[in-house]
Amino acid sequence: MTTPRFRTVIFDCDSTLSAIEGIDELAVGCRREIAALTEAAMRGEVPLEQVYGARLALIRPDRASVDALAGRYIAAAVEGARETVGALREHGVEVRILSGGLRQAILPFAAWLGLAESDVAAVDLYFHDDGGYAGYDESSPLGRSGGKRLVVESWRPGLPGPVLLVGDGVTDLEARPAVDRFVAYAGVTDRPAVTSAADAVIRNASLLPVLREVLHADRG
Repeated sequence: MTTPRFRTVIFDCDSTLSAIEGIDELAVGCRREIAALTEAAMRGEVPLEQVYGARLALIRPDRASVDALAGRYIAAAVEGARETVGALREHGVEVRILSGGLRQAILPFAAWLGLAESDVAAVDLYFHDDGGYAGYDESSPLGRSGGKRLVVESWRPGLPGPVLLVGDGVTDLEARPAVDRFVAYAGVTDRPAVTSAADAVIRNASLLPVLREVLHADRG
């Protein structure tokens, strides 16, 4: 069996493993406004913390809509996502998801990919007994700029290295100092501020090139 060049691969979720931005999918009635806030944060034009709580306050997602979002993540899975995760794990590579998205929606998608709850870091939502929106975990580092780096740094002592991070946004790029290599995935959305600073870029609509990066590519 090929010896992997990386022993851990961390994936962003939205616009990386799945072609949607989950928060935008929840924005019924205010999608244009929410999408503009999301894109501004992902391009690094505004700090994530300036838009994170504001988006949720506008949308106020209930339990039913978040449960439905889980199905949309699966339906919009990027080509080769499930196969890539499976092949990495077959080669003994640790795979994790690191996302500023909503944990309750991402967990079923992670399970579909073959991952456990413990492999996922995302932001918890809170609901009232009737399923109505009751807020989110405001203490989560994933709701603010630089948070992904903090999470990766907390993971590193228990992760086999080297570590590869794959993502599409500025919040992913911010975690570059905490990993050994950052690959910008531009197969869904190409953000020049991210791709220009990445160690490598995948512009293919499929995630399968990650396998070449991990198992076959000569990094020189």
